[in-house]
Amino acid sequence: MKKSLLASVLCAGLLSLGLQAAQAQELKIGYVNSDRVLRDATPAKAAQAKLEAEFSRREKELADAAARLKAASDRLEKDAPTLADSERTRRQRDLVEQDRDFQRKRREFQEDLNQRKNEELAAVVERANRVIRQIFEQEKYDLIVQEAVFASARVDITDKVIKALNANNGGK
Repeated sequence: MKKSLLASVLCAGLLSLGLQAAQAQELKIGYVNSDRVLRDATPAKAAQAKLEAEFSRREKELADAAARLKAASDRLEKDAPTLADSERTRRQRDLVEQDRDFQRKRREFQEDLNQRKNEELAAVVERANRVIRQIFEQEKYDLIVQEAVFASARVDITDKVIKALNANNGGK
């Protein structure tokens, strides 16, 4: 009985010493605001500009098609009382067909745009992660998190990550 009590007291003492030693070694923790990195870093801005240049022509074509469709609809509405039934029906059918074609093109545009956004975003995220890993290793962090409910400015290394990304354009 005395041996087990002594062993328990000794174990508790050693555990207490171990916890105190662990507390003496301060953890180095960093926080990165991913949204800010993807909004403010030069590679992210370059990706956005690239997408705008790539899709601006198609977007303008869609806007022009929408305007033509609206004008045709307005013309039909204005002319409907004076048109023969067969002509009104034919123009309504044409309008429905044009609208269907427009909706299909708009869907395709949106799908293509979303796919390219995802590709560009993935490339920027990959570069940012390389920079974060480099900071992690060089500055000997114990933990860097990208999602947090709250983070103090003391552990926020977002500006450091953005500066590093901007300096070497993401480690291309």
